[in-house]
Amino acid sequence: MTNPSGREISPFIAMEVLKAANQREQAGDPVFHMEVGQPGTPAPKKVIAAAKAALDTQQIGYTDALGIPPLRAAIARHYHDFYGVEVSPSRVVVTTGSSGGFLLTFLAAFKKGARIVLAEPGYPAYRNILSSLDLDAVGLPCHAETNFQPTPELLATLDGPLDGLLVASPSNPTGTMIKRGELAALIDYCRDRGMQFISDEIYHGICYNEPATTALKLTDDAIVINSFSKFFCMTGWRLGWMVVPEKMIGLIEKIAQNLFISPPALSQYAAIAAFDDMAEMDANVKVYARNRELLLSELPKIGLDRLASADGAFYLYADVRDFTNDAVDFCTRMLAETGVAATPGLDFDPHRGNGYVRFSFAGSTATIEAAIEQLKSWPSLKKGSR
Repeated sequence: MTNPSGREISPFIAMEVLKAANQREQAGDPVFHMEVGQPGTPAPKKVIAAAKAALDTQQIGYTDALGIPPLRAAIARHYHDFYGVEVSPSRVVVTTGSSGGFLLTFLAAFKKGARIVLAEPGYPAYRNILSSLDLDAVGLPCHAETNFQPTPELLATLDGPLDGLLVASPSNPTGTMIKRGELAALIDYCRDRGMQFISDEIYHGICYNEPATTALKLTDDAIVINSFSKFFCMTGWRLGWMVVPEKMIGLIEKIAQNLFISPPALSQYAAIAAFDDMAEMDANVKVYARNRELLLSELPKIGLDRLASADGAFYLYADVRDFTNDAVDFCTRMLAETGVAATPGLDFDPHRGNGYVRFSFAGSTATIEAAIEQLKSWPSLKKGSR
C-alpha cells in the first residue's frame, strides 16, 4: 500500500489472518488460533485487582509523559531482581505498548534517511514504522546456520553506511535467542562503528533452556524496549517501557509529550502490581513449554521437520517448502480446510518468507492438541502434494 506521501506501507498479515479467522468463527465454524502472539490467559490477578482499586481511588487522567514515578521505580527494581542490573528510574520511559517505544526510539535516535539493520525474518512492524518515518530498513538475511540471528560477520557483508542495529532475543517469528557472548560481540561491533544498538526484549521471561541476557548487562548505551504484553499477559492494556541512555531522556520526553501526552493511566496504576507475583507468570510459561514440546514432537511426524530452534517466545517457524512456494495461499487453504489459523512467513521476511509459516503456541494446550489432529489429516501436508 502506498500512502499519499509515496511511502510503501505493507499490511500486518498476522492481523489479516486473525480477521479471516474471526469471520470463520462468526459463521459458526471451528477455529484453532495459532496466528497471533497473544497469551491465552488473562492479566495477572493482582493487576486486575489493582485496576479495580485504581478506579475507586485514582483520578484516571493525564500522567507524566514518561510514566508515573511508582511504575518507573517498579520497573527499575525489576531489573535488579530479575537480572541483577542496577537501573536508575530516571532512565525508564513508560510507553503506549512496545509499539510506542519503537516510534519514540526511531524518532529520537535517527535522522531522516538513516539506515537501520533488521534481521530477516523479523517482526514486520519494525520495517513498516521505519518506512513511515522516512528511515531505511536494511534487511539482513539470516539463516538457520546463525540461528536466524545477526552476527558481526553477516553485518560486515552489508554495503554503505549503517546507523543502527535492532535485535530481538527471543525473536519473533523464530523464537531463537542470542547468547551473551554473541550479544556482546554485536554491541561491540555497533559501538566501534557509531551505530545505535536497540534491543527488543519483549519476550524476556519466556525462555525454555536458559534465561535471556538483557543488553543492559553489557552496556548503558543501548536502547532496551520491553512490554507488559507477552510475559505479563497484558496485550490489550497497551503498556510497555524503554530503558534509555541518560543523554536521550530529555528529547524522548519532548517527543512523548507531543505524540502521546501520556501512556494509559489506568494501565499504569495496575501494572505496578505486575511484578508482585512472578509465580503466576512462570506457571503460564510452563504451559507454553508443554505446548512447545507437543509441537516439536508431533509436527515432524506430519512432515514439518525443519523448525527454528524456538528457545524462547511462543512461536515455531516452520519451513514448508516441501509443500508450497506460496505460504499465503497455504495458510488461506489451511484455515479454510482445517480451521487452523497460522501466519505466512511473508509477514516476517519479504524475500524468502513464502517458504515458511509461523505457528503461535501461546494458547491453551487443548487448542494445540486439536490443531495437530486437524493437520494430521490435511491432504496438503502429504509429500508430493505440492
